Amino acid sequence: MKILAVSDEVVDWIYSPSLTQRCSKIDLIISCGDLPIYYLEFIASALNVPALLVHGNHDTHEVGQHGVIKNEAAGWLDLDKQRVRAESNGKHITVAGLQGCVRYRPHEMYQYSQNEQFWRALWLARHLWLPYKKNGRGVDLMVTHAPPYGIQDGVDRAHIGFKAFNWLINRFRPKFFLHGHQHRNYSSGSATETLVGDTWVLNCHPWRMIEV
Repeated sequence: MKILAVSDEVVDWIYSPSLTQRCSKIDLIISCGDLPIYYLEFIASALNVPALLVHGNHDTHEVGQHGVIKNEAAGWLDLDKQRVRAESNGKHITVAGLQGCVRYRPHEMYQYSQNEQFWRALWLARHLWLPYKKNGRGVDLMVTHAPPYGIQDGVDRAHIGFKAFNWLINRFRPKFFLHGHQHRNYSSGSATETLVGDTWVLNCHPWRMIEV
């Protein structure tokens, strides 16, 4: 299955007719958050394949036609605390997600303390135990906004990763762990692909092609 993952930044060639030319064989779209609704809807409409997302800390509403307020992108499924089976072009894959980043401002949406995200990860884990017992993996693809703690994360308060994500990787062994939040230009030369056990942790800012 061929996947286009996007995150955090609008890319000119993606938001253009070039998208259908360059991504004609894409089976699945993933968003790791912090992208405008108009951009997500353009991608989903242009490629017409299943589209799954998690929210980032900068996600917000938009005002659409006739002043209608939009809180969610049409054509996209919110993965937060869910494990789903995505099917496209006769192929399938299991995908799970957790939204948000480490809390650095009080009372903001999509921001969580380390403990809060750990409890959310435990809630998600209810859907991962049985597949793990059967197949040795709880899910094929794990999608988050923030990175795991100490893996491709930042040193500042807003960009530290979640320890709960390290636990999910070690316990449920997804094939791939996709995240955004940590822009590649924040730290020149920083790793964007890290093998943790047998899980590839991939930074998807601002886009990445993946084949599973």
